Amino acid sequence: MNNQPALSKSLKVYQIVFLGLAWMTPMIFFTVYGVAYDAAGGQMVLAYLIAFLAIFFTAYSYSRMVKAYPIAGSAYTYTKKAIHPRLGFLVGWALLLDYIFSPIIAILTFGIFMHTEFPSIPVYVWVIVMNIILALVNIVGIKSVARISGISVVVQILFISLFCLFIIKDIATGQASSSTLFSLHPFLASDVPFTTIFSGAALICFCFLGFDAVTTMAEETIQPERTIPKAIFLIVCIAAVMYIAISYFTQIAYPGFTFTNPDNAAYTLVKLVGGNLLSSLFITVLIIATFTQGVSSVTSVTRFLYALGRESVLPQKVFSYIHPTFKTPVVNILLVTAFSFLGMFIDLNTAVTFVSFGALTAFTFVNLSVIAHFYIKLKKRSFTETILYLIFPLIGAAFIGWLLTLLNKDTLLIGVAWLTVGFLYLFVKSRLSAPFVKRDHSKVTVLEK
Repeated sequence: MNNQPALSKSLKVYQIVFLGLAWMTPMIFFTVYGVAYDAAGGQMVLAYLIAFLAIFFTAYSYSRMVKAYPIAGSAYTYTKKAIHPRLGFLVGWALLLDYIFSPIIAILTFGIFMHTEFPSIPVYVWVIVMNIILALVNIVGIKSVARISGISVVVQILFISLFCLFIIKDIATGQASSSTLFSLHPFLASDVPFTTIFSGAALICFCFLGFDAVTTMAEETIQPERTIPKAIFLIVCIAAVMYIAISYFTQIAYPGFTFTNPDNAAYTLVKLVGGNLLSSLFITVLIIATFTQGVSSVTSVTRFLYALGRESVLPQKVFSYIHPTFKTPVVNILLVTAFSFLGMFIDLNTAVTFVSFGALTAFTFVNLSVIAHFYIKLKKRSFTETILYLIFPLIGAAFIGWLLTLLNKDTLLIGVAWLTVGFLYLFVKSRLSAPFVKRDHSKVTVLEK
């Protein structure tokens, strides 16, 4: 009998939603505002709508696959089980870029804003402090992570609501360019080429990352085959409403808004809307948001590494170890913490580059996995099933795959180089051990309905 400790099932729908939104960080809208505005030619509403449509089809595919395989592993597990183990490994290798660099993004952002508030303390000091705190919170257990994430998400939503209320006040009192709250102008491309808007949408997809991360917590979720799909759609829809609402109000109230530095464009916008008071509150909320994003992203990557370790893709004794008291993958948490000290040596753009390529690659193959599992293997081919298990995921795969090609050349080259390293690792490991992937179907529940 295997007496090894297992992950504890304790998460409910609202906790999963809070974890996903915390990982996503609703305040990310402001973090990437300047860059996204430039990339989309100012057409933020249309860019977010397009990104939402692409993500919605992918979210649907994730909801189908988590029902089929309610275990940790996300895109890696789905591709491995539905298509082929070796292709699953390469998808997981790409996804590892997304997960393992996400904590670094949070840590760097936290360090940058804290350094802005306290210029005498270097960024690297905040990186060290943040790393240690994230490790401790994650080691204590998943419930503490969910609790912290819930508080952070509520604070972020309250700030976004306050920001929108300030804009509505400006419109109502005649201080904004528009005198009405209702306008079709933000939904019209005007003279901006659609290729520009779609390029903006490719970048903006980064703002939706987080709904997929919750699939890594399937084994810590009560009734994951029902809870995770429901949470996925709630996360995506809540985020879309917030992003589109902010874009809409800012676009109709301040259509001539300009900025000199994309990195701090959001701070300039917030100060225009609410003055020094709102801008000070903005910095405070953003610091809280980046902290909880770090907590959630460490949770996700450690569960993903746990799945790879349990499958013997990575050394099993190390990566599948669960602490007998805390019921958390402590070794993984410590390894991710050590890796995240790279935040002292790399810049934010490099980390974002890794995350974007990994996420969009994984999204493409999750859509294809739905087709392989349901339409091809299970032969679900009635009229309705053809729409659900062929047309929808095919649209999602094509949409996300196209957005992937719109990333800059440097990003694509780095991504290909990373996949090449993964392929070499796969080749060497397959020569040293056979079979490459240890299968344990007793731990997998396949729901065909």
